[in-house]
Amino acid sequence: MAKKETYKIILSGGGTGGHIYPAIAIANELKLRFPDAEFLFVGALDRMEMEKVPQAGYAIEGLWITGIQRELTLKNLAFPAKLVVSLLKARKIVKTFKPDIAIGTGGFASGPLLQVAASKGIPTLIQEQNSYPGITNKLLGKKADKICVAYDGLERFFPKEKLIITGNPIRQDLLQIDSKIIEGKDAFKLNHGKRTLLVLGGSLGARRINELIEKELEFFQIQNVQVIWQCGKLYYDTYKKYNSYENIQVHAFLNTMDLAYAAADFIISRAGASSVSELCVVGKPVIFIPSPNVAEDHQTKNAMAIVDKEAALLIKESDLDVDFENQFSQLVLSSEKQKKLSENIKKLALVNATKDIVDEVEKLLIKNKE
Repeated sequence: MAKKETYKIILSGGGTGGHIYPAIAIANELKLRFPDAEFLFVGALDRMEMEKVPQAGYAIEGLWITGIQRELTLKNLAFPAKLVVSLLKARKIVKTFKPDIAIGTGGFASGPLLQVAASKGIPTLIQEQNSYPGITNKLLGKKADKICVAYDGLERFFPKEKLIITGNPIRQDLLQIDSKIIEGKDAFKLNHGKRTLLVLGGSLGARRINELIEKELEFFQIQNVQVIWQCGKLYYDTYKKYNSYENIQVHAFLNTMDLAYAAADFIISRAGASSVSELCVVGKPVIFIPSPNVAEDHQTKNAMAIVDKEAALLIKESDLDVDFENQFSQLVLSSEKQKKLSENIKKLALVNATKDIVDEVEKLLIKNKE
């Protein structure tokens, strides 16, 4: 039920869609409960949140911050200066906005913002999506009041008494995609008589997945499958030429993910935490191709949690050339396999994650008012 309190709520997270969309989902749920609340997002300058957050209807401030590169690079030389500047700006934002709570969903910008908020005695909540936390959230976890997680075993990284298993926020428009199949196929101008493969490499794109799809375009034609290929903005100029191919459409980014999911019969995806959570709700047959270039190989762990329950397929990048055509054609030919994967992955969906996270936010807000 909507409440009259006029809370000021600050949210920070970004760099990739996996950090941005959970923050927007949390803000939307909070707005339903507290229509008079005031919201401000804090992101990293030049990252995609500076575009996506205003599109969702929220104000955003940008910090001059980037992450530390894992390999030795000149970019790391600028990090101390960027951190100091970002902490000063975060302090100014907090002082001016006077938030009642600060919520972080991971990414570079959430570090300075939540650090400053916690030092001022403002309640802070972290939403950690992955089975292996990033460095920012590991550091912030020591001072956060609550940490909402999607996986068991995170007491290895965070104080156990602060942890609450909620699952990852998902966009509410994904809950009704079964009713949007015709609308989805029409929106993408698809042939209703052909089956559709949706390819997702993350918001920035995935080089190895893009190379695979380019190599297999003729194979998809033989399989009589049409393709919605989200190649990522970093790769769009390389692959946009394939828009001229029949039954292939290439997109830098998909702004109507609900309709893309609705239109799809099969999905190829990375196994970032937010993607895995969404795909459980979507309930379509999935082939995961985890990125091997992430901390602790956590994408493989995310995917295996689904594969072990016979709810998805997994092909390692190193096995794509040998396994892909065989695995994909078996999936396309077996309606029984499609049905089993679809039914099993739906059982793993945590559809109330956003609500459960916002329940924890509300508890902190009420406690702080006492």
